[in-house]
Amino acid sequence: MKTAMPLLATCSFLLATVAAVPVMAQSDAANRSKGSGTKLAEGQTAKDFTLPAVAGELSGDVKFSEVNEKGPVVVVVLRGYPGYQCPACSAQVADLVKHADQFAEKGVRVLLVYPGDESQLAKHADEFLHGTKLPRPMTFLLDPGYQFTNAYGLRWDAPRETAYPSTIVVDRSGKISFMNVSNSHRGRVKADDVLAAL
Repeated sequence: MKTAMPLLATCSFLLATVAAVPVMAQSDAANRSKGSGTKLAEGQTAKDFTLPAVAGELSGDVKFSEVNEKGPVVVVVLRGYPGYQCPACSAQVADLVKHADQFAEKGVRVLLVYPGDESQLAKHADEFLHGTKLPRPMTFLLDPGYQFTNAYGLRWDAPRETAYPSTIVVDRSGKISFMNVSNSHRGRVKADDVLAAL
């Protein structure tokens, strides 16, 4: 996939770098059950939201409920810019990009949410993407002022933190069918596992 090469070309380096990111020892099961203390849970109806798109398939202000009307949606909450570009987030996005065709075949849209303070958020998002043109069916959304992150209870309110890395799968009926909220910088769900959950 030619347009995705800037992210994919750095994926091997990033995967190696992720090992150096400090983490809290915690199992995947604990991540899913505890997470950030969010009240979201599988089986609940996902809250509607509208966020601006800056890259990928969709453009302008993207309203979640309108996207969800057309099929299942995977919402991936990244860490944004906690003072640096998160290598675990870059590796996760690269993994999702490699599987973009499989998401498209299932009729699933993937929304990547990049949260942060409004000031400089668009600039940092552009640095994160570093020229990558996200393939269909992926869209990169900004979450200025943590409006989505706060509404979903995913704000990691600590020094040099932004949001708990999260993956939420919403079926066509608007119900959350799978979710993983990590209390660490890692704890990311692989694209293969997301595809299996759809």
